[in-house]
Amino acid sequence: MIVNDNDIENLIAKDPILHWIFSEYGQPPNWQRPPNFVSLVQIILEQQVSQASAKAHFEKLQSYVGDITPEKLILLSNEAFKSCFVSRQKANYLRNISKEVLAGNLDFETLVSKSDIEVKENLTAIKGIGNWTANIFLMLCLQRKNISLDNDIAIVNAINKLYKISLEELNLKWQPLNSLASYFLWHYYLSIRK
Repeated sequence: MIVNDNDIENLIAKDPILHWIFSEYGQPPNWQRPPNFVSLVQIILEQQVSQASAKAHFEKLQSYVGDITPEKLILLSNEAFKSCFVSRQKANYLRNISKEVLAGNLDFETLVSKSDIEVKENLTAIKGIGNWTANIFLMLCLQRKNISLDNDIAIVNAINKLYKISLEELNLKWQPLNSLASYFLWHYYLSIRK
């Protein structure tokens, strides 16, 4: 689990800014998700849009198809996806991951036992899954503790506001708890936007 008391104590002892976030806004939520097809669909819908938009698109898709399965998504037309506010590009991505699951090339049970590098290689081999999507899956679904989100807009914005050093330097400082540091920065970013 990424969010636990011992790791929080160790991380905020290394970084006074994260200590300040903890004092000001409390412990970050645990955004854990199951390591499955539905979670990957959600992450793809979250690419380059707000959390609120992604949630609305996911709920619309869910109300349209019922249970979200590869068997159902692979058959949806572009028009059906569009009626659920899913762009043509993301519709293609969702069909790609559905095809890979149905072909047996993407097995969520085996991802759990693979290394971070192997998981990333497996996921990014599928068109529509880049580093951000793979890293979010590693962090939220597989609960890997040392994932750096160098291309996440909320993380980048929070770092630009709070720090005078680069993310690369921060990653070294936060190791082996980069994922927890990202949780803190998301927590800060979302708290100041309320």
